Amino acid sequence: MVFSTFQNPEVIRSILRESKRIAVVGLSPNRFRPSYGVSAQMLDCGYEIIPVNPTVDEVLGLKCYPNLAAIPGPVDLVNIFRRSEEVPEIVEEAIAKQARAVWMQLGVVNLPAAERAAAAGLQVVMDRCLSVEYGRYGRRTEG
Repeated sequence: MVFSTFQNPEVIRSILRESKRIAVVGLSPNRFRPSYGVSAQMLDCGYEIIPVNPTVDEVLGLKCYPNLAAIPGPVDLVNIFRRSEEVPEIVEEAIAKQARAVWMQLGVVNLPAAERAAAAGLQVVMDRCLSVEYGRYGRRTEG
């Protein structure tokens, strides 16, 4: 597959519309970090945010989990704020968790991991900011 396959506007719209529970891998408690700002915005927009960070107990007033497997219940979207070389392991966790989609934030690029996720049936976005795309495509619709 080519890189642009993972920046498809229709897939982005679908993820924004259909996702309700977003696990954010690498969510920082530092309010100046992009992961914090993006997650705070998505929380304000009505999405359920589930912080995944093994080094802290809480972010944004929400309980943190050490990994995706520790999260109770289903996850719609795994939003990745980790280095590109860490993505394959996170994708494997997302597949095992039966997430519906994986989103690699702006600057996070791992084509083999994206292809692996897509082959497992997950929707995939790579090298895009969830907050920016939310602003571009507007509110999700219920239903």
